[in-house]
Amino acid sequence: MAGAKPGVHALQLKPVSVHDALKKGGKFIRWDEEPNSGPPTLVTLKVDPDGFFLYWTGGSNLEVEILDMNTIRDTRTGKYAKQPKDPKVREVLGFGKGNNVEGKLVTIVHGNDLVNISFLNFQAMQEDTAKIWTDELFTLATNILSQNVSRNTFLLKAYTKLKLQVNQDGKIAVKNVLKLFSDKKRVETALEQCGLINNKSEGIKPDDFTWEAFLKFLDNLCLRPEIQSIFEESGSKRKPFISLDQFMEFLNRRQRDSRLNEVLYPPLKREQVRQIMEKYETNTSQLERDQISLQAFARYLGGEENGIVPPERLDVIDDMNQPLSHYFINSSHNTYLTVGQLTGLSSVEMYRQVLLTGCRCVELDCWKGRPQDEEPYITHGFTMTTEIPFKEVIEAIAESAFKTSPYPVILSFENHVDSAKQQAKMAEYCRTIFGDALVIDPLEKYPLEPGQPLPSPQELLGKILVKNKKKHRYHRPSNGGSIRRREQGEQSSPNNDCPLNDSDTGLLLSNGEEKLAERLIKDSEPRKSIGGEGESEEEEEDESALELKKPNPDEGTASSEVNATEEMSTLVNYIEPVKFKSFEVANKRRKFFEMSSFVETKGMDILKGSPIEFVEYNKNQLSRIYPKGTRVDSSNYMPQLFWNVGCQMVALNFQTLGKASAHSLG
Repeated sequence: MAGAKPGVHALQLKPVSVHDALKKGGKFIRWDEEPNSGPPTLVTLKVDPDGFFLYWTGGSNLEVEILDMNTIRDTRTGKYAKQPKDPKVREVLGFGKGNNVEGKLVTIVHGNDLVNISFLNFQAMQEDTAKIWTDELFTLATNILSQNVSRNTFLLKAYTKLKLQVNQDGKIAVKNVLKLFSDKKRVETALEQCGLINNKSEGIKPDDFTWEAFLKFLDNLCLRPEIQSIFEESGSKRKPFISLDQFMEFLNRRQRDSRLNEVLYPPLKREQVRQIMEKYETNTSQLERDQISLQAFARYLGGEENGIVPPERLDVIDDMNQPLSHYFINSSHNTYLTVGQLTGLSSVEMYRQVLLTGCRCVELDCWKGRPQDEEPYITHGFTMTTEIPFKEVIEAIAESAFKTSPYPVILSFENHVDSAKQQAKMAEYCRTIFGDALVIDPLEKYPLEPGQPLPSPQELLGKILVKNKKKHRYHRPSNGGSIRRREQGEQSSPNNDCPLNDSDTGLLLSNGEEKLAERLIKDSEPRKSIGGEGESEEEEEDESALELKKPNPDEGTASSEVNATEEMSTLVNYIEPVKFKSFEVANKRRKFFEMSSFVETKGMDILKGSPIEFVEYNKNQLSRIYPKGTRVDSSNYMPQLFWNVGCQMVALNFQTLGKASAHSLG
């Protein structure tokens, strides 16, 4: 939403650079607690010079084991690394012997998506070795340029993998080549044509398998008639080359977008075209005659100059000094869930994974802990999903919030903790674990006053913001049971718990309980209108607490939150959730630190009915859209519909891959 900087962008992204210690390799103890994994073994860890793979040898497996660097999602050491529970493994690693074993542990988290992840566990010989490997592996795994490489680099990566995977005889097994390329017969024929194999049962000698031999193998395996056609149209006719002038004509006339500004994006000159030819043409005699061959031409088309996404678009090119409401905020719904909305595991790890992917708004559905420990927990209320400790989630967020992005993180609380004591505990965890990263007091330049814009992402770098209902001083008496419960919650001291009344629990719906919702709606009283045009600001603020709301299965448990205590209220500043009344009321109040959440169905109604007003609202205030409660399979809506009117926090179920998540992740 924020405008791009004008002019040609100077790329700030760093190219891949492998630390010498990783290229040289090091001795580690690999351990695992999976069944039949065997005892801890001594291995040698290495990274190839291009940073494509982490690989190791040693132990009972005589073959090289390889892990693709792009599948590594996180690396951890110290207290964040996994620790063995098996007494025998702990003894081998030196636990209980006085040494700082924690500092030597290295955990590598890898997987192809956020849910199905695995852990590799190693122990270094020294603490500083563990830290170097942890930091450098994470840097390689999260390098943006390495995740958006050219076709040529992918081919180099495939070649590197084959070179690393030598068998016990020191040869490259043909079966490994077959795994990379389809059609067994064509692969074997291409290898024979290149003279790489004579007998199918024999492997390929690494010395014979040069980069040039691999390219020749690819030329035989993958014929490219479409490139041949383009080459001929560019002037080769039946010759195996084109001239420098013909190549320059192709670059400036056929490839270059004629709509581009010639000052900012000038056509290539002869010396620039010559540099491209020298980069891809390996035949020196042709270079001397200012000619480029078909093979070099094809390599140019697969090079970094022809990437689908220009490198400058991978960098931060937007002005990050505009108000927070001017940006789309990558947002997660029910972050803790790993599968559906009704059953399945809740996971602390999901918070780490979504934050590492760049998510900047996570959701915490908090519930009152049991009497034995009085520790609040996170789960999807009134479902069969499992529970996870609130404190562990806060620790995970603190660890991972800014590892891949420095921009602010918003914690979207859905607070069902009807205990002042436990809410105070939640607030204390946030204060002590987040420390200075937690924004408690408003910035001096941005007081919480009407008409004052929100601070920018740049001014909130490395900061955590809390979105939670806020306690207000003014309350009117009410006879409603749920209102009585809320008032009791506010009046109670931190040492007294205020449990929900039995009569209230029926109003707390879980997602998908449509039949229960329908029955409650039929039995409920018609909602009464409260207040009029002349009501005070305090009355407007507290109206949402006084309305006896009909249950809505689309909203799930979001409509059943309890009021915040003083301790939680003090953590809320620039992201204060309020009930949305109308665009007219929002324009009158001009409190840009107030925001509203809309279930997707309600958001769509507003989008259809008042699209212009919705856009104007989103220019100054934040809005959050979340999936309807009947999406029990954790499916997603298309976020683009809400981005079109400027909704910033369009929350999706990150555990579900599909068109919507792909659209969001880019």
